[in-house]
Amino acid sequence: MAHVDTSLPTRPTGAAAQLADAHAAAHPLKLYGHQPVQKGARVPRPQTPRGLVPTPAVPKSDTQSKDQKPLYESSVICEYLNDEYDDEAKHGPDLFPTGPAYGRARCRLWIDHILGKIVPGFYRFIQHTPEKEYTIEVARSNFLGHIKTLTRARMFLLDHYKPGGVGIPAEGQGGEDEVLWGRWRKWHSAIMERQSVKDTWNDDHSYIQTYKRYAEDTADAKVAQATRKGEGLPR
Repeated sequence: MAHVDTSLPTRPTGAAAQLADAHAAAHPLKLYGHQPVQKGARVPRPQTPRGLVPTPAVPKSDTQSKDQKPLYESSVICEYLNDEYDDEAKHGPDLFPTGPAYGRARCRLWIDHILGKIVPGFYRFIQHTPEKEYTIEVARSNFLGHIKTLTRARMFLLDHYKPGGVGIPAEGQGGEDEVLWGRWRKWHSAIMERQSVKDTWNDDHSYIQTYKRYAEDTADAKVAQATRKGEGLPR
């Protein structure tokens, strides 16, 4: 049985806490995330085949029923929410580009790249310890190779925990890849200035605290177990 790390933050912080408080009222759609509980305590939530979180509890169409339908896999959850709450006047713009179906299909290809390459590469890098059979340079190079294909996310964690940081060059120091990294900086700046990102961002310390066990390679979550063996994310 996986160990439940009760040292993890149980509430959001920073701007994310303000957003959570503003949406604390009861809503038919419930979202269950990680929450440490006492041994033996029962937390009622819809069961997924693999027990994964986050898990939205979708109310059944029969309003008299208290049963809820589960969903899992982050990308599937995002697409469900995008389809279910598609009134842009109320809920903001579509997550996918409008227009020809090809544009949406291309987005899904990049989503698959993130889930299948970048995220596992992130965990393999942050879980590196000196006794690993692969060097931190190999882990960094592999990770950067996937980032060069697309993007990065919350890389300050690697700068905080790993010698030499993530290795993304400063402006003007990208060598033969400077044009590529310049395109990335433009994208990253746009993401960090996006209001939805600002509104859901926790204090940096919360992320550092959460990923400390990964940096020390002591995490026992299914993600950690899989990436430790060089596998992809559990599905």
